[in-house]
Amino acid sequence: MIRKFKTLALAFAFIMVVPLTAQANGLPVFTELAAKAGKAVVFISTEKTAEAGHGQQFRQQVPEGHPFREFFERFDQFFGQQQGQPRKQMGQGSGFVITSDGLIVTNNHVIEGADKITVRFQDNKKIYEAEVVGADRETDLAVIKIKADTALATLPLGNSEAIQVGEWVLAIGNPFGLDNTVTAGIISAKHRIIGAGPFDNFLQTDASINPGNSGGPLLNMRGEVIGINTAINAAADNIGFAIPSTQAEKIIRQLQQGKTVQRGWLGVTIQRVGETQAKALGLSEPVGALVASVGKDAPADKGGIKQGDVILDVNGHKVEDNNDLLKQIAGLAPGDKARLGLWRNGKKVTKTVTLGQRSEKTLAAMSPNDKGPAKTSAVLGMQLKTVTDQEAQALGLEKTQGLLVVNVDRNTPAGEEGIRQGDVIVQANQKDVNTVAELESVIKRDKERGAVMLLIKRQGQNSFVALPLDK
Repeated sequence: MIRKFKTLALAFAFIMVVPLTAQANGLPVFTELAAKAGKAVVFISTEKTAEAGHGQQFRQQVPEGHPFREFFERFDQFFGQQQGQPRKQMGQGSGFVITSDGLIVTNNHVIEGADKITVRFQDNKKIYEAEVVGADRETDLAVIKIKADTALATLPLGNSEAIQVGEWVLAIGNPFGLDNTVTAGIISAKHRIIGAGPFDNFLQTDASINPGNSGGPLLNMRGEVIGINTAINAAADNIGFAIPSTQAEKIIRQLQQGKTVQRGWLGVTIQRVGETQAKALGLSEPVGALVASVGKDAPADKGGIKQGDVILDVNGHKVEDNNDLLKQIAGLAPGDKARLGLWRNGKKVTKTVTLGQRSEKTLAAMSPNDKGPAKTSAVLGMQLKTVTDQEAQALGLEKTQGLLVVNVDRNTPAGEEGIRQGDVIVQANQKDVNTVAELESVIKRDKERGAVMLLIKRQGQNSFVALPLDK
């Protein structure tokens, strides 16, 4: 792993490794680091043409008490008020240079859908137009390119796995359009899951991060990028999240070559194994990923994976939970063979699956392989199907009820409000829903309210999620 980062660093010319200056009292001094690293941080402005009402969903407020939201897509954009005709929609964010000839890393949500992208450096002497080299929605990463007149200062990617909780970090970006703002703090936690997407694995920091910091670097004291600032807890002070460089490095490599990110795909819906489920399954501890359903003719189906199996390891690597399984499978390439250690009927068995290609198309087209209703339908950005008896048992439901969430588009209100694959919708506006038609009926009936309240069951727990409706 360390060798990979060294190799990547060597590929970036004019890389700066900045030593930490310390005062006599032992407290850090950030002046040298901020001055040198700031030369490689950019202010990104975007412009897109939006049809009237297109930005409505982004102005919806997350229900009070919901701890996390992908705030940058909402606050980084400035929406016009003119109705009934197309309008210019402006946005802004941050980024940092990784090659001296002008490759820049930022967040996908900063540049997604933009008609025009401009880049400005700390000295403000020139504005560059940029083009998108590659973008990945699922990890919210993007690489853009400018034509530089001279060799640019760059920042190297560091090893985020090596940084420890409590270490000092520096964030540089453009919060609320205040360009080249520097804030400092510590690493508060690692491996945070905040419901932002299928590959949640964030660094948490108390360095002040605000709207406009999106895509900017989180630096260790050697001037290495150990995170890409992406989200905050909007209900709290100084709780920010960054994509770890260790996770981002492989994605950035593919994107800077203009390639589509290749990820392995099993074709199953999965859930975490809780303590009660572990006891019921005869497992000694609550680990692994429980298979709630298997897509018909999906790689898992062809490889002999069955509903109710618990996937315990992949190619000999232990699977801690459902999120860990997603990351391990996505880290393999389509066509790779994955040797899966399974817990089935109280025994350990092994199956080998040839992985498919994870994509929006394959996720949306997945149809569970069972004798119950197999058809999935798209509603409010979710692929849904009626829960079968076997799925109810695997999901730990008291009875067969509700709609199973097979897939969620993260860029819809459902994805933004934290609804996940494997959730079960049991009510809509306090009415039981067991078919897609029943849910659609409630939505149609209450459309004038402007929102629908869903009762979600997840791992035996109930929670309400409100989704906006277009009137």
